[in-house]
Amino acid sequence: MTLNLQIDVPDTLVEKAKQAGILEREKFASMLERELAREKSAADFWTMLDRVHAVPGEPLTAEEIQAEIDAYRAERRAHRATGS
Repeated sequence: MTLNLQIDVPDTLVEKAKQAGILEREKFASMLERELAREKSAADFWTMLDRVHAVPGEPLTAEEIQAEIDAYRAERRAHRATGS
C-alpha cells in the first residue's frame, strides 16, 4: 500500500530532514517502524505497571526484596551444586 502524506512543517525542519535522509522512503519507513515499536514498549510498560499496582497488600520493603533475591540465588546455587 502506498500513502501520500502532506504535512505542514517549517522549512528549516524539512531541510534538516532532507539532509539527514529521513525523507527517503526506506529511511522514513524504518523510522516509523522504530517509533511504533517504542510506542508499543511504552504501552506494555504502563500495562505492566497497572497490573503491579493492582496486586493487593502492602509493597515489599527494600529489605524484603533483598531477602527474596538472596533466597532465589541460594536456591539456584543449591540446584547447580546438586546438578538438578
